[in-house]
Amino acid sequence: MTSAIGAIAIDAHDPSLVARFWAAALGWEVVESSPELVGIAPPGGGAGIDVIAVPEPKTVKNRLHLDLRADGSTQAAEVERLLALGARRADVGQGPDVSWVVLADPEGNEFCVLSRSVQDVAAEEGGTA
Repeated sequence: MTSAIGAIAIDAHDPSLVARFWAAALGWEVVESSPELVGIAPPGGGAGIDVIAVPEPKTVKNRLHLDLRADGSTQAAEVERLLALGARRADVGQGPDVSWVVLADPEGNEFCVLSRSVQDVAAEEGGTA
């Protein structure tokens, strides 16, 4: 028997702000909402993200982060879309020659946008996205 991820938890000073960002970034929907927790998930269900209220601001680099792939777009276009949603560029010591772009959500939680799109990966694997 194995475990399955039920949700990924993100601490936030303003759970609504962070959940709205991630819902827009991923094309997900709010499935639970209270002042203490906002849950988002894919439209068809499945593991989601719970954004949980905490009193303190984020102060150090995340030890766990999400890696995103563009869906139907390029890395550059996806980065611009995410910046327009409220992300900002982040420096976690990645250096100038990496193939990914590091961004942070509105409260500073880092994530990466990978260079290959969902469609590129599927084509390389011989499938469809």
